[in-house]
Amino acid sequence: MNRSARAFWLSSPGHGELRDVTLPDPGEGDVVVRALFSGVSRGTETLVFRGGVPESQYGVMRAPFQDGDFPAPVKYGYLSVGQVEEGPGSLVGRTVFCLYPHQSRYVVPVSAVTVVPESVPSARAVLAGTVETAVNALWDAAPLVGDRIAVVGGGMVGCSVAALLARFPGVRLQLVDADPARARTAHALGVDFASPADALGDCDLVVHASASEQGLARSLELLAPEGTVLELSWYGDRRVSLPLGEAFHSRRLTVRSSQVGSVSPARRASRTYADRLALALDLLGDPALDALITGESAFDELPDVMPKLASGEIPALCHRVRYDTGE
Repeated sequence: MNRSARAFWLSSPGHGELRDVTLPDPGEGDVVVRALFSGVSRGTETLVFRGGVPESQYGVMRAPFQDGDFPAPVKYGYLSVGQVEEGPGSLVGRTVFCLYPHQSRYVVPVSAVTVVPESVPSARAVLAGTVETAVNALWDAAPLVGDRIAVVGGGMVGCSVAALLARFPGVRLQLVDADPARARTAHALGVDFASPADALGDCDLVVHASASEQGLARSLELLAPEGTVLELSWYGDRRVSLPLGEAFHSRRLTVRSSQVGSVSPARRASRTYADRLALALDLLGDPALDALITGESAFDELPDVMPKLASGEIPALCHRVRYDTGE
C-alpha cells in the first residue's frame, strides 16, 4: 500500500505550499483514509491563513489533527471527506467525514471518523463541520415555535443556521446581509432575505455571524425587549466596539457567545461530540444545503486559491477542494 501523501501547509502568513508526507503505519485501532474532498471554511481558515489568530487563542484554535503551531508553519483544516482504504472490515470502502486538514491521504484512529449516511453525497458532506456548529448554536439559542428571528451575516455559518431554522414551525425568519448576492443563497435555502436597513425588528432572537462591528450593532437594534443576540462571529485579533449605552439596559438585552469547541450545556448531559456530528451529517440529506458550496478547485491549485479566498478575489461560502481519486 502506498504510504505517501501530500498536505497543504501555511508556510508563513499569506503563503501556502504542498508538502510531501510519509504516513505512519496504521495501528490496530486506526484507519487509512484517502481524501475525496475537503472544504475551506472561508471565515476561520482565511483568518488563519492571514496569521490573524491572537496568541491568547493559540490553544483554543488548534484543529484536532493540526501539525505545527500558529502563526506558521502550520497544517490546518477540519472538513475532510474520504474513503477508508484500510481498517476494520466494517469500514473499508465506506465514505467517512473527519476533522482533518487538507491532505490527500491520512491515518487516524477509528474514533476520529464518522460514516457518511448513504443519503448524503460525499461532495456535500464537507459541510458537516459547519452544520455541526449550527446545531450547537441552536442548542445554545433554544428557539421556540413562533419566534421572530434574524440571522445577521450570510456567510457559511450564518447560512447553515438559517437553513436549520427554516425547518422550525411558525417562525418569522430573515437572513440579513449587506451583500445583495446573498439573496440567491437565501432563496435556495427557503429563507426570506433582507438588507440590514430593511430587516424586520422586534426579534426574540438574533443570531449574529457577520464578524463585523456594524453587524453586531445592528443585531442589537433588531431585538425586542428582553431579546437575545447569539454571537457566533470569530473576530480573531480585532477589537470590537459595542453600543451598550442608550437603551441596552432598559430593554434588558442579552449578548451570549456560542462556540462549537464544547457541546452546548443544554445537551451536554445527553449528547456527545460524536452524537452532534452524526446529527449534522443526517441533516445534510437536504439537497438545499448544496447552496452553501460556492466554488471548487483541485487540491494542486490550493496554494494559489487560498490567497484569493483570503483577499475576497474569489467570493465563497464553502470552497470545496477536489482530490485526485486515482492517487
